[in-house]
Amino acid sequence: MSELNRSGDPLVDVVQWRQLYKLSGWAALVAALLFRRNLAEEFLLLRLSGIIHSGPQAFPATAADCFTLLRAHPLIGLTFLNLFDMVNYALVGLIFLGLCQALFRVNKSAMTLAMALTFVAVAVYLASNQAFALLSLSDQFTVATTDVQRSGLLGAGQALLAIHNSGANFGNGPYVSFLFVNLAGVIIAAVMLRSSVFGKFTAWMGILANFFELGYYLTLLFAPSMSAIPLSASAPFLLIWYLLVGRKLLRLASASSNPDGDVSWTR
Repeated sequence: MSELNRSGDPLVDVVQWRQLYKLSGWAALVAALLFRRNLAEEFLLLRLSGIIHSGPQAFPATAADCFTLLRAHPLIGLTFLNLFDMVNYALVGLIFLGLCQALFRVNKSAMTLAMALTFVAVAVYLASNQAFALLSLSDQFTVATTDVQRSGLLGAGQALLAIHNSGANFGNGPYVSFLFVNLAGVIIAAVMLRSSVFGKFTAWMGILANFFELGYYLTLLFAPSMSAIPLSASAPFLLIWYLLVGRKLLRLASASSNPDGDVSWTR
C-alpha cells in the first residue's frame, strides 16, 4: 500500500514498514541516552573526585593492567574499551535504516548512498573494536597454567591494546566508521529538508549535529588539542535530533496502522 500526505511527501508501503519505524524510533530514544562517547572519561572524573569509591583511577597502560581490570570490574573494563560505542553504532544503524526507508522516495539515490555508508560504518566499527577480543584473552590468561601461555597471551593483549590506543592512525577502523556514519547523517538530514514528515527544524538539528562531528577531523589535523570541542558542540544538537527523530518515527509507525489516516501532522 502506498499513499501521500497532504503536502505530497511520499510514504511508501507504510503498513509494511510499520515495525521497522517502531524499532528505529525506539532505537533513537535509547541512543539519546547512550550517544556520549566519553563514558570512560566521565567515570574517571567521578572516581578521582571521590563520588565513585571503587574502580580504576587511570586507563590501563599494559595488557596485564587491562586483564586485571577486566577480571575485577568487567563492565568498567569493557566501558574503557568502548563497549557502549558498539551499542551506539548498532542503534544508529537501526535509526538510519528506518529514516532511509521513510525518505526513500524523496531522494532514492541519496538514501541508497546513506544506507551504504551506514552499513560500512557499522560493520567496520564492530569488526575493529577490541573489547571482546581482550575480554577473551583475559579469560584465557586467568586459566593459563604455564608462564609460556601467560607470556603469549600478554603479547597478544598488548598488540590489541596498541591498536585500541592508536589515536594517530587516521586510517584505522574507528576513524573510518565515524567519518562514514557522519557523512550518512548529513545526507539523511539534508534530504529531510524536503520532507514535511520530519520538518525543517528536525533536519537542521541533524545537519548541525553531523556537521560539527565532521569538524572533529579538521581539529585533529590542525589543532589536535582542541579535538574535543566539535564533539562537545555537536552533543546538544545530536540529543535533540535523536529525540525528534525517535518521536516522529514512532508516530509514523502509529499512523501507518490506519491506512486512511493523514500523517501530515509532523510538519
